[in-house]
Amino acid sequence: QVQLVESGGGLVQAGGSLRLSCVPSVSLFRLNAVGWYRQAPGKQRELVALSPRIGATNYADFVEGRFTLIMDIAVNTVYLRMDSLKPEDTSVYYCYGKTGPDDYWGQGTQVTVSS
Repeated sequence: QVQLVESGGGLVQAGGSLRLSCVPSVSLFRLNAVGWYRQAPGKQRELVALSPRIGATNYADFVEGRFTLIMDIAVNTVYLRMDSLKPEDTSVYYCYGKTGPDDYWGQGTQVTVSS
């Protein structure tokens, strides 16, 4: 069983920045993939960024170069750096991790962008 603990959400004005953090209960080396998803009220959960163990990080089209997924092995933490935030980025953001066939999710952190 893998636990993912997120932090860093909050309220920010449009054009501002936030950094989300996710600390897994196992070493990042044990995860086949890590990433971030988001879910707005009344909408399906959608991919934001996904990084496989080998290969490049995949970003959703709506990111448009504004977000960056960063893995810091030294502190065993995955970050999502979000710049140029828009009101439509308002959502609950979830950290995601995968080991073998199993998917794991964090509890979610709310990001609210005011216009």
